Amino acid sequence: MYSNTWDEPEHLAAGVELLDRGRYEYDTEHPPLARVLLALGPYLAGAHSFGTPPPSGTPEGVDILYQDGHYWRYLTLARLGMLPFLVLLCLATWLWARRLLESERAALLAVLLLVSVPAVLGHAALASLDVAAAATCLFALYALELWLVSARLAEAARFGLAAGVAVGTKFSAVPFIGLALPALALTRAATAWRQTPGAGPRAWLVGLTLAGLAALLPLALAYGPRSANPAGVALRFNWAVSYLLQERGPDHLLGVLLSHLSLPREAKDLLNGIVAVKAHNDSGHLSYLLGRTGTTGWWYFYLVALAVKTPIPLLAAGPVGVAWLAREGWRDRNPWALAPAVLIVTLLAFASLFSHINVGIRHILVLYPFLAIGAAYVTVRAWRSLAALRPRRAATAGTAVVLTLVFWQLSTLGTAYPDYLPYFNEAVPHPERVLVDSDLDWGQDLRRLELRAAQLGIAKLSIAYRGTADLKREPLPAFVVLGSRRPVSGWVAISELARTRNPADYAWLDAYPPLERIGKSIDLYYIP
Repeated sequence: MYSNTWDEPEHLAAGVELLDRGRYEYDTEHPPLARVLLALGPYLAGAHSFGTPPPSGTPEGVDILYQDGHYWRYLTLARLGMLPFLVLLCLATWLWARRLLESERAALLAVLLLVSVPAVLGHAALASLDVAAAATCLFALYALELWLVSARLAEAARFGLAAGVAVGTKFSAVPFIGLALPALALTRAATAWRQTPGAGPRAWLVGLTLAGLAALLPLALAYGPRSANPAGVALRFNWAVSYLLQERGPDHLLGVLLSHLSLPREAKDLLNGIVAVKAHNDSGHLSYLLGRTGTTGWWYFYLVALAVKTPIPLLAAGPVGVAWLAREGWRDRNPWALAPAVLIVTLLAFASLFSHINVGIRHILVLYPFLAIGAAYVTVRAWRSLAALRPRRAATAGTAVVLTLVFWQLSTLGTAYPDYLPYFNEAVPHPERVLVDSDLDWGQDLRRLELRAAQLGIAKLSIAYRGTADLKREPLPAFVVLGSRRPVSGWVAISELARTRNPADYAWLDAYPPLERIGKSIDLYYIP
């Protein structure tokens, strides 16, 4: 249904390069673990690296996709490689739910509510890293809470392994897990102060050290096996050190320390990737919100994204259930019940206050399992209360309301299909006025445009498209790229992402009504 979205070629290029050439030099601000799984299917089917010079892997990924006329085979195999992470996300949600809810049926309801979130399914069906990051991070947070509650060294080691896998999947795990650790530790301390003292500071320090050492194992496996390229490693690492040295405070001190250390290649590549993410965040990213564009982001971006991209029943019940669980957890001194609220507040606060890369709900998908658990908790508690309610007429009416809300939530699987990626809830009649990049338009509707142009017999097309597909290798009619502020006549197709980068560029089109919308993101015009 979807042409390749913006990031898919670069992820594919990085994974294929590592499998085929033993190098990892494209877009190093993402780690290799999930990218290798993504590229494994296309690589086994015959895809190979072309050796395009780094650092951008998008041209290489585009060439890989189009090579030998196997575009759809390679793209489909790459997307299939990400589906195991959706399974892991469901499993991790189940594990959390079994700790928080009273039965396996309630835990199953939480999983069903999670997979009825279109944003989760939409990104799970792409060859990108966001669901993989959410799954591995959620599992690591579960392992972290197990260790904090039990204080056993075995659990510390398991947490370290899970954290290493999460960091090796996407570097957003570094701040997410790094902030969750003290937040959950303080929560445990606050709930255990009336109880018999448990492990002392020395035991916790030993456990934390063991977790750190265990985390190195999956990272060593992710960054380890590859052919030597000393010049490339030195170039990337020296850039990272230089970037830190030009900063102030702790970043500068870290740069000074790194400049005097002799590190193995794996550590240099890892540090380069983390610093690259920091540099990207420091410089910002062109973003769109509520009709405005900017590069430094907005503190309320993710609040708006959650409000418009979340199905309304989950949006209403999830926070209530999480707060209810937290209340019960504080009363019963249960750190497990407090954890969802603590994690949602911690991770959302970090994303809102420190992230300047505001390009979609996909960066906080890890919050949805906790909202699903909260909604399941509310549903089960309401169901039990209604069962005991008298008179029965009121109980019947209440039960009907609960069933209607659950059906409404689950029905999004059908009503949003197949456009889970650009889904917006019913409160948003004009999504393009709220969010665009990866939430509405990620370049996915090009194939639909091609099919529609063929149906209409369009001979020539002016097109404004923002994406990474190669228009020259696509089965489009004869086309010209629509220039900014240059009115034309005839058939015109424009994607929402192109329209919102600089709204003045194509403002002249506002005088004409579009004939139709192709998919959810491309407007088709005929200008007399």
